[in-house]
Amino acid sequence: MADEGDILTNLNPEEGPANGADNQPTAGILTQYVKDLSVENPNAPDVYQWNEQPQLDVQFNIGGNRISDELHEIELKINVTAASPQGNAYLVELSYCGLAAVRNIPEEQAHAFLFAEAPRILFPFARRVVADAIRDAGFPPLMMDPIDFNGLYLQQLQARQQQEAAAGEAPAVPGSPPPSGDA
Repeated sequence: MADEGDILTNLNPEEGPANGADNQPTAGILTQYVKDLSVENPNAPDVYQWNEQPQLDVQFNIGGNRISDELHEIELKINVTAASPQGNAYLVELSYCGLAAVRNIPEEQAHAFLFAEAPRILFPFARRVVADAIRDAGFPPLMMDPIDFNGLYLQQLQARQQQEAAAGEAPAVPGSPPPSGDA
C-alpha cells in the first residue's frame, strides 16, 4: 500500500478473481436457535419444601450435521439434573444449535472451527437458556462455568489418535466424526 499525502492507494495489491467471485476464507455463525427444550419439575409443589441442597449433574455433548458443502448445523446438548434423597427437583434438557458457514478453509481448520470455536461461541447463549429455564421452574438459576471447548477438542483428538495408534490404524483425520464430551 502506498501513501500519497493523505490518500491511500493500491488497496488491492493482489489482483483478485473476476468480479463477483468469492474465494476468501470465511467462517462464522449465521444464526442460532433452540432446537429442543424440556423442563421438568416432577415433584412440585412438594420440592419447594425440601431442605436439602440437591446434587447437580451437568452433561454436555457436541454434535454436527452437514447441511451443504458450506453450511453445518452445530448442536450443543446440555442436560441438567438436580436430585436429592426425596427425588428429582428438576430436569432440563436443551438442544441449542447454530448454523455455521465455512468456506475456502482447509478441512482440518474447518473441523476445529466447527467443533471447538463454534461451541465456544454458542455456549453463553445456551447457558442463559438453561439458567432462565431453571429460574422459571421456581429455582435459583444455574450459572454454569465457562467450558474450554478448544482444550476438550484437543483432548478428544489426542485420545482418538492414541486409540488408533494402539489399534494400528491410520491417524485420525479431521473429517472423521466429531469429538464429544461429558462434563
